[in-house]
Amino acid sequence: MSAQQHIESGQMEEVASLLVPLTEKTLLMPNVTVAEIVPVGEISPLDNAPDWLLGELLWRDLSVPLLSFEVLNGYPAPALTSRSRVAVLNTTGIDAELGFIAIVTQGLPRLARVTPSEIVERDADKDEYDEMLVSWAGEAAVIPAVGKLEQVYLDYQKG
Repeated sequence: MSAQQHIESGQMEEVASLLVPLTEKTLLMPNVTVAEIVPVGEISPLDNAPDWLLGELLWRDLSVPLLSFEVLNGYPAPALTSRSRVAVLNTTGIDAELGFIAIVTQGLPRLARVTPSEIVERDADKDEYDEMLVSWAGEAAVIPAVGKLEQVYLDYQKG
């Protein structure tokens, strides 16, 4: 049985996930979405880039676009502090040339084992790059729209 079939069968008991802290919210993402959490390294700014595109980060000999989830959603840019990290995300495959994107986080993520009985969709206004607002184990979190993050970068690249 493939992973997708297993998920769709309803037999999946839990999803290994990460709670990733941002400035104003916490993201909840399956472990498979996050390729790696790394310290903030040297960020190469891009000429005439929009505010949400912080630059490119060299990761494993690849230039990875570094996006600000906060700025994309209309909030101020996050401060880069000693606690800041970068979450390198696996992309969804919208474009085969774009294997990874990255976002700034405000600390180390926490592990979460999410079961269907523990997660509840919250009824609140979503920001543009929020896929879903949820509560997990009593904690408010946001499932990000990774595909939309990819698409906004690809649209920028095309000019």
